[in-house]
Amino acid sequence: LRKCGVFVGCGQGDYHLLSKNLRTSAYGFTGGDNSILAARISYFLNLRCGTLFNHCIHACSSSLVAIANACDSLILGQSDLIAGREEFIVGVGSDMHVKTSQMGMLSPEGTCYTFDQLANGFVPGEGVGVVMLKRLENAKDIKTDILGVIQGVGYYTNDRRRPTESHSPNTESQSIRCIHTQVYDKYNID
Repeated sequence: LRKCGVFVGCGQGDYHLLSKNLRTSAYGFTGGDNSILAARISYFLNLRCGTLFNHCIHACSSSLVAIANACDSLILGQSDLIAGREEFIVGVGSDMHVKTSQMGMLSPEGTCYTFDQLANGFVPGEGVGVVMLKRLENAKDIKTDILGVIQGVGYYTNDRRRPTESHSPNTESQSIRCIHTQVYDKYNID
């Protein structure tokens, strides 16, 4: 029996703002709570064995944290195949827009310039991305089309800063330097 892990990274959506006027039911919890998302996906796909992982804390980086944990699960033999999912759903209510606008986090042009000198904020939206991961030797054994190889994973959290400082350029550059040391050096990545 193959062990298929389900690893989920998700941002906190704001559907709950719309659902305040809806009738309360048990399905409101099981259908709308992110804490059991991996279990719901596993149940729907009839996966009987493997690792379940939900990560809904790191907001935009939740998918990367989920992938790092998925890679660890493959390395440790807890899973043979990984079904990963990232969900970032915002824009239903105005609460998130007001808060992120007040912090200066939104792009004034309404355009994301990811990894570019022009980057000046993000644009809220909806999206789901799914990846399948397996050990390289297993992918080669069954002649799977290999679209990419993850050479090493890691992430860095600086919990000692005040939340308002977490988006400052200085904090971001410190985080990037720490990740560079932690991951690039460990896995000999140029």
